[in-house]
Amino acid sequence: MINRRHLLASAGAGLGVIAMPNILRAQARTVKMGSLRLIHSMTPHFYEKFAPSNLKIEIITFDSPTDGKNAVVTKSVDFGGFGIAAATLGAAAGEPVVVVGAFCNKGMGVIAKAGSDIKTVKDLKGKKVGIWPGSTQEVFIMERLRLEGLSIRDVVATRVPFGEMHAMLSRGDIDAYVGAEPGPGLSLATGVGQLVEYPYNTAMGGLNMIFATSEEMVAKDPELVKTMLTVHAKASEFMMKNKDAVAEMTVAKLGANKAAVETALKADNVEYIWKLDETVLRQARTYAEQMLSLKQIRALPDFSKFLNPSFSNTITTA
Repeated sequence: MINRRHLLASAGAGLGVIAMPNILRAQARTVKMGSLRLIHSMTPHFYEKFAPSNLKIEIITFDSPTDGKNAVVTKSVDFGGFGIAAATLGAAAGEPVVVVGAFCNKGMGVIAKAGSDIKTVKDLKGKKVGIWPGSTQEVFIMERLRLEGLSIRDVVATRVPFGEMHAMLSRGDIDAYVGAEPGPGLSLATGVGQLVEYPYNTAMGGLNMIFATSEEMVAKDPELVKTMLTVHAKASEFMMKNKDAVAEMTVAKLGANKAAVETALKADNVEYIWKLDETVLRQARTYAEQMLSLKQIRALPDFSKFLNPSFSNTITTA
């Protein structure tokens, strides 16, 4: 959907003022923004509240983080929000993907069938666990298993898309899953599942999604990069202060179960962020090192190209 609205000085009352750069005043421009079908990828749907009047934003929705990353690499979209796993896989393979901002933390959950004997990560041993290969969640659960003295070989890892995890758990096709919201929220709200844990007690913290573009965009149109990241920053801060609006938007755009969305938000299991600060940079490097140790990548990305905090550093909140 394409949306446009005049930027008002009063937009998002109560927010800090973030400086908006000048942008192409001579004519209107349409920018394509990739987004995922998840609660923690709702930020682009709020961009219209903060975009300059001459900037139209077309939101392209993807079901797979890899598809979102590929769209940025092939320039099918100008910018995208997707998982750090997909971004790292691309950069490690030499693809021209550049992380210029943060997008969302958390949004994950290890869920078991309600009433089962799976209470901790250790209890997953020998169980059939739904995992989406190549996802951020996969790396997190592999690290959590390692910290508990186990490995992925100690569970029956089953390839399951995020959107099917709740239904498969309900039918008994799997014993547990490592999912993305609103899946965990839905399983908890309906009584189908029980929470094993939110897997954030590793060196990777709650790192999940990033705001990315292509090397070509960074080189040829840095002003647009800064403008889009500024819009993203304003939207992210608005969402953190207006969780009811986030819930309404998620139900409207995704057709998500309202109770599931509210469960995720009330548990603070979704954190909308934008700044590529030292914490996010450190976690991203740790994440890449973890992927290397798991042999999911053959070499570390060139961090000097892959992680570019220069745009984020120019955006200030008064």
